[in-house]
Amino acid sequence: MTDFTIKNLKRDVDDAAPKFGMAPDVEARFANKEMEASRLGLSYQRLAPSARMPFGHKHAAQEEVYVILEGSGRVKLDDEVRDVAEWDAVRVGPDTVRCFEAGPDGLALLAVGAPFRGANDAELIPGWWSD
Repeated sequence: MTDFTIKNLKRDVDDAAPKFGMAPDVEARFANKEMEASRLGLSYQRLAPSARMPFGHKHAAQEEVYVILEGSGRVKLDDEVRDVAEWDAVRVGPDTVRCFEAGPDGLALLAVGAPFRGANDAELIPGWWSD
């Protein structure tokens, strides 16, 4: 039996950023439900030019891979800051705190990780990357 789902991440998945007060600098579309995914998590995220995510985060168990789709910027991984650009892929282990910052043209990325299973293993750290 064929098993697949096709969705447009911009049209078919709601932007969660406004309900958390992060718009217009952040767009965040978490697609697990719409994709009917049971073994992975997927989100599309966009940062406005020179914007930074308002929090860092880490996980108790899951690792994530971020693929830069458009633009460029930087990612802070614990105490290390690295440049990222289009088509870079960044794998981050669970205990590493991470946060993205867009360059002058903005930054769009896909995040792939484990599925949401009713209890989020993410720890959000507001204001973690400050100047």
